[in-house]
Amino acid sequence: MTQDYVIEMRDITKRFGEFVANDQINLNVKKGEIHALLGENGAGKSTLMNMLAGLLEPTSGEIIINGKSVTIESPSKAAQLGIGMVHQHFMLVDAFTVTENIILGSETTNVAGMIDLKKATAEITEISKKYGLEVNPTAKVADISVGAQQRVEILKTLYRGADLLIFDEPTAVLTPDEIAELLKIMKVLVSEGKSIILITHKLDEIRAVADRVTVIRRGKSIETVEVAGATNDDLAEWMVGRSVSFKTEKIASNPKEVILSIENLVVNENRGIPAVKNLSLDVRAGEIVGIAGIDGNGQSELIQSITGLRKVKSGKITIKGEDVTHYSPRKITELSVGHVPEDRHRDGMILDMTVAENFALQTYYKEPISKNGILNYSKINEKARQLMEEFDVRGAGELIPGKSLSGGNQQKAVIAREIDRDPDLLIVSQPTRGLDVGAIEYIRKRLIAERDKGKAVLVVSFELDEILDVSDRIAVIHDGSIHGIVLPAETTKQELGKLMAGDHLK
Repeated sequence: MTQDYVIEMRDITKRFGEFVANDQINLNVKKGEIHALLGENGAGKSTLMNMLAGLLEPTSGEIIINGKSVTIESPSKAAQLGIGMVHQHFMLVDAFTVTENIILGSETTNVAGMIDLKKATAEITEISKKYGLEVNPTAKVADISVGAQQRVEILKTLYRGADLLIFDEPTAVLTPDEIAELLKIMKVLVSEGKSIILITHKLDEIRAVADRVTVIRRGKSIETVEVAGATNDDLAEWMVGRSVSFKTEKIASNPKEVILSIENLVVNENRGIPAVKNLSLDVRAGEIVGIAGIDGNGQSELIQSITGLRKVKSGKITIKGEDVTHYSPRKITELSVGHVPEDRHRDGMILDMTVAENFALQTYYKEPISKNGILNYSKINEKARQLMEEFDVRGAGELIPGKSLSGGNQQKAVIAREIDRDPDLLIVSQPTRGLDVGAIEYIRKRLIAERDKGKAVLVVSFELDEILDVSDRIAVIHDGSIHGIVLPAETTKQELGKLMAGDHLK
């Protein structure tokens, strides 16, 4: 034991039946460092951290905290040991206030035995000021931004006295500005003596804040190195076991007939306020149109209206010459439209169903999957195994619940289901959210391959590198309208950023 280590995980193995998620992994974390944990989707990163957070127990191995061997059988035990985890999918109650969410399970009571919200709010305000975590303690979680919700999750761990914070894919749903703010907060936390384990696929983020990185591949620890001494190419190759290209090769597009036409579209958001405002856009066969914009400028409402998930107030949507403005989602799907939604949990999967059943969600009522209303599970499972192999969806098999897959593998499963249907129009929101560099490379190549087959592809992404990499044309959305259309070869991220902010280019 080196006294600098606050955490040692020695030869940690975790089995789920015959499936080995972690295979004798070793991890050491120093006091006051940001230690990155890097690995492919399904490599076992979250499983390893769930054992440190008390959500799982190791099959074998030893966990040592500050020189003492410990058993962490529950999250409350982890909290007692000073460990807090900020999960990839937030553990918040929308109807509760920020304060109520933070103190949930650790409530402070007054002499009358009532929850002392006033005292808790004061403590939370003091912690938020100390660490630069700005948030309104009295606001309902449902009414605050995603970035603010993440700050609430961090405050939950600090309120419970955590000295080691585990961040599981913390930037997956954040805007670029929110990511920059979070990385700044991490540096403040370690300057105050905290230690951080950062699970991420994003190499630039590791290089920006991490001191050391441990790479996990297929459930085994491969390397632990100083970040300053490793290149992005090194990290990517250790992670996936081969060299990875960060630029997708493609031939020039050959656009043909218009597949999707949007004319003067107006769509309201949930409060009845217009989110899409007189928006017009065409997408042709054989091209990828990328939509770039700051989150909250109408992207979600636009895609929901095209796919029949949200009512159109005015304007017209045409697919392959047919007016679909008021069609149901199924009727639009059956016009050969594929849709990968931005929220895979809410709109992309039914998490309690098996992986195989999730693959069949778009085709369960068609032959050969079903006949006379009776599902053919042999065909369903066979198809699922084929897609899991083709798209490298990693898990213990097609019969496990969808929620048992890692976030990245859930994303690959949704993309596999939609691409396999061979749609004429493929609509993809945040295609590589939560994916590792190897999977990102593969998915971008698949999108370009669909384009090369003559499909029309519409991509919405907050990752400007991704938009520039895959798009043939980039439509910049600002305040619910298309603010400009540019060609990737003739623009830069800086120019896109100006357009996204509402500026006009010369």
